[in-house]
Amino acid sequence: MRTSLAAMDRPPRATLTAVPDDPTDLARRCAEAMYAKDIASQTLGITIDAVGPGTARATMAVRADMLNGHGICHGGYVFTLADTAFAFACNSYDDVTVAAGADVTFLAPVEAGTTLVATAVERARRGRSGLYDVAVATEAGDVVAEFRGRSRSLGRPLL
Repeated sequence: MRTSLAAMDRPPRATLTAVPDDPTDLARRCAEAMYAKDIASQTLGITIDAVGPGTARATMAVRADMLNGHGICHGGYVFTLADTAFAFACNSYDDVTVAAGADVTFLAPVEAGTTLVATAVERARRGRSGLYDVAVATEAGDVVAEFRGRSRSLGRPLL
């Protein structure tokens, strides 16, 4: 954090909110702030069910309007759910972070009415870069897609 010498002589402003010591609470606060502005996830019915430092779980029910020409869930929606879990996991440190790239492997078709659960786990975080794996599964635990995301920090706080 950059500050001037004159600013260092002044007492801290009482209106500033201290960053909590509990990393899980910080992750929750970051998720709440992000979700409040995440119109795409809200519109798709994606919910964030759990979040912690470097982890997140997102859920989405597959609707009839999400089906492709084969009558199965369009891969873009599966990718979007995985990308959402990835985003919440890599933004859990109060550091604005975006995707630098991602890959997905689709393993099984998904029918309307299926609820999908995407679980993101941080694999590595060094400097401004991160690597995250996301498994997308049915509620019964059948994995339908695997996603790997690469993140890049923008070097500014989220909160």
